[in-house]
This record gives sequence, structure tokens and C-alpha cells, in this order.
Amino acid sequence: MTLLAHDRYCDEIAHQVDQLRTLVTSGADLGATVPTCPEWSLSKLVRHMGGALRWTEVLVRTRAQENVPYDQVPLGGGPERRDDPAALDAWLAESGELVVAALREAGPDAKMWSWMGMSTSGFWARRMTHEITVHRADAALTAGVPYEVAPEVAADALDEWLDIATFVQQVRGHEEALRLEGPTRSVHLHATDAGPALNAEWLVEFGAEGVRWRRGHEKATVALRGPLTSVLLAFYRRLPLDSPGLEVLGEREVLEFWLGRTVFG
Repeated sequence: MTLLAHDRYCDEIAHQVDQLRTLVTSGADLGATVPTCPEWSLSKLVRHMGGALRWTEVLVRTRAQENVPYDQVPLGGGPERRDDPAALDAWLAESGELVVAALREAGPDAKMWSWMGMSTSGFWARRMTHEITVHRADAALTAGVPYEVAPEVAADALDEWLDIATFVQQVRGHEEALRLEGPTRSVHLHATDAGPALNAEWLVEFGAEGVRWRRGHEKATVALRGPLTSVLLAFYRRLPLDSPGLEVLGEREVLEFWLGRTVFG
């Protein structure tokens, strides 16, 4: 596994913000329910994303050594004109500009707090890249518009999701909803449309002892095959496993068990 360069993450955050802004100003129904996050409207999803960017900007800019409460983030809840697409667009644009500027100024190695303990600005560049990459998929699914993401970003998003799964199981695996009891089982993810240089295949092994993962082509209890973007969204529970182009081979219930237990919220 190789992380993307810090500047590449910053560029991608800016790109994803632009993509999300395009959707906001396209005439999409901002009051529509997000099918993959049914407790949210499209407007609330955008406000959540912009608020996360602004919160991260405060953490990075101040080199925070502890968590910063959301209510201390300037305009963290969005613009005052809640039903105005132009105001939401301008606020989201500024949110992106602020966090990208802070991350570029900090570089990848500045030390600061994260929910994984003391971390770096590089952690937040990667985290916000994939936070907005996946939430833009939520927005695209809501609006019924096509969704694409660069292959190297999609592959790194899967790497990061598995890093998070490993961490959460280490620190919270005692919780009933997260327990992976039983014998060790494995899931193989295989992107069928990626070139060999990307090595877009993963083996995930999990059981009572925790989670391990690595890149590579290996036999597993169950395999999920399909285009890289579809595999990413299915593994993030944004697409059903029976979506066109996806194929599940082996013990489907093992994959469903994993998806049902990797709850990080």
C-alpha cells in the first residue's frame, strides 16, 4: 500500500468540492431524502460535508492538541439562508478553500489531534479526501446523476476504509454491534477494470482476533468482483451487492456479516 502524495489529496479535495458544488447549483432538489443516508436531506448532507471540512480546517490551522467542539467552528452549520442554493454553494466553496489552504500550509507532517489519537495533518488530508469522495456519491445517487472517481483515489479509499476497520476493531471490538466472533473468514475484493499497476485487489481476514488486510489476489471465503468504483461503493454500503456489474462468489453471508458489523459511526 502506498499513500497518495499530500498535494494530491489537497487537489482531490478541491476537485470533489467543485463536483459537489456543481450538483448543488444544477437544480437538484435539496429537500430530497438521501437514500443511502435516509436521516438526511440533500441539503443536510451538503451542510454535514462542508461542516466537516471547516472543522478539519480549524484542527489543522490551530494544530489542535485536543478535539475542537463543533459549536466552536465558525459557520460550521452552514449559511443562514438555509434554502438558498446560491448561499449554500458559496459557503461550500469557501469551506473547501479554507481547508485546502490550511492543509497545504501545514504540509503532511504537522502534529495534531485526531480521533485515532495524536496524528498529523496528512491524516486529515486523506480522511477528508475520502469523506467527500463517498458523500459526493451519496449526493449523486440522490440526484440521479453519474458518479465517477479517479482509480487511484478509489483504491486508496478502500485502503483507508480497511485501516479504519482495523483500528475500530482494536479499540471498540468489545461492543456487541462490532464483534466479529467465529472462525477466521476472508473477503476478496477484485476490481475488474483496473490496470495491473494499480494492484486493485484486496484480501481481508477477520474473526475473533481482529482484522488483517493486504493487497493481492488470493482465495477467500467470499469474493466481490466488479468495476472499481462499484466495489468501493458496495463496500461502503452505498450500492446493493446485486447492483449491475457486481458479482459475489462464495459464501455471500460472510460478506453480508462483514458489512453489517463494520459500523464506524
